[in-house]
Amino acid sequence: MTTPSRPISAQASRPFHLLAKPGGALCNLGCEYCFYLEKTHLYPAAKNFRMSPAVLEAYIRDYIAAQPVPVVNFAWQGGEPTLLGVDFFREVVALQQRYAQGRTIENALQTNGTLLDDEWGEFLAANRFLVGISIDGPRELHDAYRVDKGQRPTFDAVMAGLGVLKKHGVEFNTLTTVHRRNSPFPLLVYRFLREIGSGYIQFIPIVERTAPKAGAPDGLWLAPPPDHPGMENYDEHVMPWSVRPGDYGDFLCRIFDEWVERDVGRVFVQQFDAALANWAGEPAGVCIYSEKCGGALAIEHNGDIYSCDHYVYPRYRLGNLLNESLATMLDSPAQRAFGDAKSATLPKYCRECTVRFACHGECPKHRFLQTPDGEPGLNYLCAGYRKFYRHVDPAMSTMLELLRDRRAPAEIMRLPRARWSSARRSKGKGSAG
Repeated sequence: MTTPSRPISAQASRPFHLLAKPGGALCNLGCEYCFYLEKTHLYPAAKNFRMSPAVLEAYIRDYIAAQPVPVVNFAWQGGEPTLLGVDFFREVVALQQRYAQGRTIENALQTNGTLLDDEWGEFLAANRFLVGISIDGPRELHDAYRVDKGQRPTFDAVMAGLGVLKKHGVEFNTLTTVHRRNSPFPLLVYRFLREIGSGYIQFIPIVERTAPKAGAPDGLWLAPPPDHPGMENYDEHVMPWSVRPGDYGDFLCRIFDEWVERDVGRVFVQQFDAALANWAGEPAGVCIYSEKCGGALAIEHNGDIYSCDHYVYPRYRLGNLLNESLATMLDSPAQRAFGDAKSATLPKYCRECTVRFACHGECPKHRFLQTPDGEPGLNYLCAGYRKFYRHVDPAMSTMLELLRDRRAPAEIMRLPRARWSSARRSKGKGSAG
């Protein structure tokens, strides 16, 4: 171990999340829709994309020190983090123990699962890692875009990796991207995830655009966020794998209807949890459904810190961990302005929307449409979200009433549907009228 030369970071003014990319954008797969694979072009001089011992130690030391909370959550992603090998993460655990200073340390690892074996299973179980498996549904839907570098299907390899986790009793959840191919089959996807034992499900809508003809900055070919210079008047054509807004709304509605009939309290779907929190006027727990953002940063393999992992572009680089403290970068005017802009830049159409309290305009990266009045800044997925939130309002209102009566939301499954499915209006944070 090498002790970082820079003084230890001060404690930040607020809790924050830092998504670590210890292997940069390197991955053993070649998923067609992946927005992060191209990020290697941001580091043309890199000899490898492996986080060095000095950066790793500085990251773990400072991240723990900067957190103003007793439980510190580490999130490891990529690219594909398992390419770094088990020994890299053994060093991670050793450093966390060295610098914990009485804090509780938790680790989450997001992986495509294809490289998991018994050695990985034993390590992940022994160190109580929560593992997120990326899987897009049953074979024919998963293999539509999730292929290896030779364009070969990956479903069998992912399922084998999932089998390793189950064999060793590793806690896992699933991350499913919603795209052009699987979005028309919501119940097929949901029932598959339920059958393989996923008790916590994340759905991530795929929305990407090609860069302007002149090319995106730094050799990137996917379009940067709409507030990036040169993107103000850029046409909003999306890549062919992007989910259609209406399909995304239908996807969530169909799954919600089955979930609310039989799975409340047994299967946790991130979108549904966040919606209920917003109905109750509580923090959504997910940045895209929160009023402001800026508390979920990203660290690249060389220690560069970015405002968000969806904003890994030179313009949004806050500094480098080896030169500046995490607390300073988090609390910098640039990052504060980045987080405040999520609400400050909402168009009038969104500010007056009856489901704004549940959506808050979703991710600013997706706000590249114009409103019916011609104002820029409308989220590409707006039509889908409006349909979804209006559809779930009766059930959300009923579950909110149950919570206020100190009863479990799962009791909704014992109520006759006719009792709560009539045109009810939310008594929570807002109204889905």
